[in-house]
Amino acid sequence: MSTENQEQKKTASSAQDIQNPQDTSKFGSRLLVDDEQVFAHNAWDHVEWDSDQEKQAKEKVAKQAENPVSDELKEKYDAEAANFWDKFYAKNENKFFKDRHWLKIEFPELFSSEESYKERFNVMEIGCGAGNTMFPLLAENKDPNLFVYGCDFSSVAVDVVKVNISPQRRIGRSKAFVWDLTDTNLPECVEPGSIDVIVLVFVVSAINPKCWNQVVTNLNKLLKPGGRILFRDYGRYDLAQLRFKGGRYLDENFYVRGDGTQVYFFTSEEIQSLFGEKFTIEQNAVDRRLIVNRHRKLKMYRVWLQGKFIKPSQADS
Repeated sequence: MSTENQEQKKTASSAQDIQNPQDTSKFGSRLLVDDEQVFAHNAWDHVEWDSDQEKQAKEKVAKQAENPVSDELKEKYDAEAANFWDKFYAKNENKFFKDRHWLKIEFPELFSSEESYKERFNVMEIGCGAGNTMFPLLAENKDPNLFVYGCDFSSVAVDVVKVNISPQRRIGRSKAFVWDLTDTNLPECVEPGSIDVIVLVFVVSAINPKCWNQVVTNLNKLLKPGGRILFRDYGRYDLAQLRFKGGRYLDENFYVRGDGTQVYFFTSEEIQSLFGEKFTIEQNAVDRRLIVNRHRKLKMYRVWLQGKFIKPSQADS
């Protein structure tokens, strides 16, 4: 790995909690204080937009809405969502075992093992894909009481996980299975109220907004009292949203990619509304990063949302 790539790895969280915006103690390690130095590095943490940039973003989204997807195709993308994700993972199955270095920075709760678990500790990665969270967690935390469930909407993705789980990981420490988070039934292999931590990384954005209430209901049923959700997803006006051309607009801030998979772009206020009724909001943060192509002198703005939500204990509810 080159020195340039090494210096891009985050060493501190760059997510700013909207409930405490003045707390900069946990900001990322590289802040842009001099605009003339923007091309000195490949990435900058917590870069705010000015009014002109936000105006341009809104104009792009308004233009996208002028050429929406037909109602017939909307129904097709919804009805065949599982097939589109199966095709996605069949095509890309060997491209997803990336180093999620940021997981330990943003979600240290997953990896903290100063003390052994006194009893079985259940982590459930929903939308596990090819196992990018599941595998590093199992590899690093050897505690025999840790158990990791990995489930996904796509049967192809789950097959990829099963093939790549080593015998050491497979024995008594993990289980991969197909489950749709929007289903009205919980998975048969998971006891209701038994999960300590649920990981939701770029998952809810792939679900039609009309199904979000069922999603939150299911999450609440799965978690133990005091259990938590670790959430990360796309934020409003992220580069990925602004790059969509005509014919990809499904509904307000909801799009279909060229491969048929769907994606929504959230605001922090929407996250508060969605999760705040059933969960205590421990964190509701925005992670804004400026990615720079130093050779082509391009600036690309990424916006991710991050949250930590706790199911109230019975005494608190």
